[in-house]
Amino acid sequence: MQIPREGDYVAIQSYKHDGHLHRTWRETMVLKTSENEIIGCNENTLVTEADGRRWVTREPALVYFHRKYWFNIIAMIRDSGVSYYCNLATPFALDKEAIKYIDYDLDVKVFPDGEKRLLDVDEYAAHSKMWNYPPEIDTILHYNVDVLIDWIDKGKGPFSQAYVDLWMQRYKELSHH
Repeated sequence: MQIPREGDYVAIQSYKHDGHLHRTWRETMVLKTSENEIIGCNENTLVTEADGRRWVTREPALVYFHRKYWFNIIAMIRDSGVSYYCNLATPFALDKEAIKYIDYDLDVKVFPDGEKRLLDVDEYAAHSKMWNYPPEIDTILHYNVDVLIDWIDKGKGPFSQAYVDLWMQRYKELSHH
């Protein structure tokens, strides 16, 4: 696929280790692409779960994908402040259908006050056993949790208010909000 350009809309598809589709976001506006990164924003987009349930996102969310890191970052812009949901997942792949990644269950949530929580440890353990995650997956994910925590603690990239302000402004310009 051609790399999407600024202002293009793309779908996002999350898969599980066994290959089944986990979740799909219908449209995300691309704000920036580079050799290793895609930054986008979605708002009021349709999300479809693996079991067919559908819901619509409530607030604007900046999404950050990288080709080298085993995580992606969602910054949810709320009146109460920015909350982050970070998926431990494979680096993204891009094809004519969507931005795609394999979700490895573990998540780091960051609250507006800076509190961090590692979520879904039990789900990760259950899926690891069920789908026989190779030992190197465990090593890679633990390393990337450390990288992610370091980014959060240092306010790096998506965890900086300046980043959020810059990309939300660009989204408003492109979407004519």
